[in-house]
Amino acid sequence: MAEIHTAPSRSLRGFSALLVYPRLVWVWTRAMAQYPASLLTLSLAQALISLSELAALFFVFSHAGRLAGFGLHETLLIYGLSGVAFSLADLFMGAVERLGEHIRLGSFDTMLVRPVSPLAQLAADGFSPRRLGKLVPNLAALVWALGEADIDWTAERVLLVPVLLCSGFVICASVWTIGACIQFVVADARELANSVTYGGQAMTQYPLAIYGADIVRTATYIVPLAFVSWQPALYLLDRPDPLGLPEGLRHASPCVAVALALVAALLWRSGLRHYRSTGS
Repeated sequence: MAEIHTAPSRSLRGFSALLVYPRLVWVWTRAMAQYPASLLTLSLAQALISLSELAALFFVFSHAGRLAGFGLHETLLIYGLSGVAFSLADLFMGAVERLGEHIRLGSFDTMLVRPVSPLAQLAADGFSPRRLGKLVPNLAALVWALGEADIDWTAERVLLVPVLLCSGFVICASVWTIGACIQFVVADARELANSVTYGGQAMTQYPLAIYGADIVRTATYIVPLAFVSWQPALYLLDRPDPLGLPEGLRHASPCVAVALALVAALLWRSGLRHYRSTGS
């Protein structure tokens, strides 16, 4: 099998990705806009999925007043933080989960010979604004929870809300990218990656304390999805960790986001270096 060599200036590729990605997204958005009825229908379908998840949460609280000591509005805060972060990551980076498919079809080889970051091409491939339908209900739930939950609004907390949301997005996007990197080795590993990404979203929509200490430690120290919603919620609500984990973890989301992004970048670069074409 022939080895695919990328263009020599990877640093320029990385720098240009931030400029090229919005253009690629715009191209796909214009293409989708040619079929407005289809786009609207798919967007509504995405919104209904999010609304059904919200309905399930309200159903739970109609039978249980609290979950692991958290009330409805506090749980909605956790749900909203998780939902917004994962929805943004799915919108902008969700397409990377199709790397294995591109490798099998040979279309990834085409991406590699273009003078554009292959990660930007992969992430933008098939971009569809229909995923905004998933984001809007989650954002509405978060805004409502921020207004209704018992939060002592200091200047620090107000300023850190967007920082925590950005950190959650970066963590989710990095997990998606790491999942894609596995497909350099096992091309059919998409379902395995999805079990972490979409499964992680479902898990982090509720207080992690309901799952037990082992799962919380796994989501904190191994696959750090606890820093998407759980630890930020503990910080905003000024509540101690029910499982007794260090209090400093609630401030660590930005640091975890940077560290995980670096890991994702290193794994992506390593995957590119060792990638061999299938010859398709």
